Amino acid sequence: MPDARPFPTGQLLSAPLALRDGETLQQQLFLRVKRAILTGQLPAGTRLPATRQLAQDLRISRNTVINAWMQLQAEGYLISDRQGSRVSPIALPAPPAPAVGSEVPVADRVALLRSGHRYSSEEMPLRPGVPALTHFPFAAWRRALNRVLSDTPQRLLGYGDPLGEMALRVALAQHLSLTRGVRCQPQQIVITEGAQQALSLCVTLLSNPGDTGWVEEPGYRGAKAAMLAGSLRVQPVAVDEQGLAPDARLWQSAPPRLIYCSPTHQYPTGAVMSAARRLALLAQAQMHQAWIIEDDYDGDFRYVGEPIGAMQGMTSGAPVIYIGSFSKTLFPALRLGFMVLPAALATTLRPALHELLRGGNRLEQQALAAFIASGDFTRHLSKMRRLYRQRQQTLRQALRETLGENVRLLGGECGLHLVLRLADELDDVALAARLWQAGYAPGALSSYCSGDAPPRGLVLGYGNTGTAQLKAGARQICRLLDAAPSATERARRQSAAE
Repeated sequence: MPDARPFPTGQLLSAPLALRDGETLQQQLFLRVKRAILTGQLPAGTRLPATRQLAQDLRISRNTVINAWMQLQAEGYLISDRQGSRVSPIALPAPPAPAVGSEVPVADRVALLRSGHRYSSEEMPLRPGVPALTHFPFAAWRRALNRVLSDTPQRLLGYGDPLGEMALRVALAQHLSLTRGVRCQPQQIVITEGAQQALSLCVTLLSNPGDTGWVEEPGYRGAKAAMLAGSLRVQPVAVDEQGLAPDARLWQSAPPRLIYCSPTHQYPTGAVMSAARRLALLAQAQMHQAWIIEDDYDGDFRYVGEPIGAMQGMTSGAPVIYIGSFSKTLFPALRLGFMVLPAALATTLRPALHELLRGGNRLEQQALAAFIASGDFTRHLSKMRRLYRQRQQTLRQALRETLGENVRLLGGECGLHLVLRLADELDDVALAARLWQAGYAPGALSSYCSGDAPPRGLVLGYGNTGTAQLKAGARQICRLLDAAPSATERARRQSAAE
């Protein structure tokens, strides 16, 4: 080892230390030396003065210096021996790049994950995807929690089954069979932290980087995000009045490994996939050895006729992973979702799932199982169907009164939102931003698309918006539409400004 360099006395450590609020003399000395080492002022091998001499120079206790030196040694900044203390040979971080004209490089898939959502600590009117939080049955939920807490809760404090509490999986299997036509046994169900984790697990376990994943266009951004995070090639597939509409050429030119769709109530357009198209999709997926991810995010809320059954239950052995959550039926902060795997796939994936999952939220899972088994969940769904049907009718009527009888609305047979279609020359992103400033939070339809000429519109959530707010929101939309510049005009203004 080369000889240690002598310490430059008086150049760095001679500045006096003083008592400060929240920082001791020992901490000040420790940080001073640490910063000097990390910035290169004290190069590797530099020998520091003796603790006794430094204490005299700084007019502090020797124990203060010794304790600071001990902390520096513990963190690997100093090496001490009989000859004293010296700076350890460490690799210093590279200097930061110039600020002008530079940026931190990120993976392409991360750069593409641009959210059109705005977030707030409070749920704003017209925000899509939010249920009626003020109508949540707290008393019934409290009873379910109390039943769990009174039944030896200590056993629920440790890790549980990584696939989820069996009580919840049993209750959920029965509910899905009766209400959604899903074919499954409890052993096929995996409890997740929301539907988004279920999507991420599908990407992780059923695809490889570079595979192709189909998503609806326009469609749920979370599906695209999960696929991009898994380094898949994302292929947007057009949606029409019958849902996902791939043509024969697309099956040949971009055969998928994963197909994400929401056939019961397409998000955000509200289209319902016909039986013929569902069967065709199942057949083609089987032929191309692709997996279909069926997202049934709000199929429990249908207002016309009987609920539409899941595509998963149409044929036996369907290559479908059925996913859902309780964010719309109960409340988003619960963060409980699920996926139903084909029986053979559940057996194959079980070892990997045991490595990836840890079986948490056991109290909430047990409470939810009791909530479903007691019938409180079914009663809550029935109550919410009536409420949402009334709120949707209120919103429709308010939009007709303010925008005219010819207003174009998409969806409405199911779910918690409507789409107000706008002329293609209007800038729906700018309009949504102005509505946010006015206290409303609809989505811009074009932000659910990745193409160059997306449809324009507003995605209007009515689930958590009362009657007065729905009417006021419709009037605000009308006022802003009268003053809103078109996308063409906005581009012209930007070009002129540049």
